[in-house]
Amino acid sequence: MAEKIATREAYGRALAALADRYPELVCFDADLAGATMSKFFKEAAPERFFDMGIAEANMVGVAAGMSLCGYKPFVNTFAMFAAGRAWEQVRNTVCYPGLNVKVIGSHGGLSVGEDGATHQCIEDFAIMRAIPGMTVLCPCDGNEMRQAVEALVNYEGPAYMRLGRLAVETVTDSIPGYKFEIGKGVTLRDGTDVTIIAVGMNVQMALAAAETLAAEGISARVIDMHTIKPLDRELVLKAAKETGAIVTTEEANILGGLGAAVAELLAEEYPVPVVRHGVNDEFGRSGKAPAVLDAYGVNAAGIVEKVKKALAHKK
Repeated sequence: MAEKIATREAYGRALAALADRYPELVCFDADLAGATMSKFFKEAAPERFFDMGIAEANMVGVAAGMSLCGYKPFVNTFAMFAAGRAWEQVRNTVCYPGLNVKVIGSHGGLSVGEDGATHQCIEDFAIMRAIPGMTVLCPCDGNEMRQAVEALVNYEGPAYMRLGRLAVETVTDSIPGYKFEIGKGVTLRDGTDVTIIAVGMNVQMALAAAETLAAEGISARVIDMHTIKPLDRELVLKAAKETGAIVTTEEANILGGLGAAVAELLAEEYPVPVVRHGVNDEFGRSGKAPAVLDAYGVNAAGIVEKVKKALAHKK
């Protein structure tokens, strides 16, 4: 049976597991350690854990200073606060000077559920992707997250990574030779008629959609694009040339995120039909996470619908 774990928990445990190997690793949180799961690092290395209270902007500033002293800071809060409240500090204090700070936004997307629109951050991909020099990640499962955390510890420079609240099925560990690399997407399923490029928990939705499509005689390739910026241009162009149609899917606003990145690339380099699947530029609402996702069509059925739209436009 496949492991089922929230990417936030996989992140917290992975960061804690690296504490002894990387004495320069330090962790900051804004009074949310129990939710972001940075609590595991606190247990492993309490002397290198700093609870900054509800002061996200200050937290980013202090982390920037610590990076200049040779430390590797990871700052943790909800995606809404990391990408919203502290955005100016992330832009001007971390990214402008190119400092080695990792910004971790937990509880991203509609799947925050009952917390409602104010906490369902659907803009973080677009907001963080727009900052020059910022790397933007969103691993899809526990296995990928664990590898991503170590990759980020060893990556020099600013980065933003989104974590999810819900437990999700692990799928990448069943892929022969799977290896996580920042900036390199992974083909999880081959196909010839259309390519579904997914990020985060939508990867699992894309794989389910591909099964449904296969039963209807449609061969769908599925790419896990865990890094939105820098985008794996080579993999996207290869998919466009070989399948002739692209569907992107993300638990985020379709404006400015993965879909925008793919559409921008293909419009300039190799125009093919591109259909974006995600949140259609509207706020979320409070409710059980699966019900909220279904209400907005952010599910496998929604991807199937978008694939058929893309195929209708395929030459």
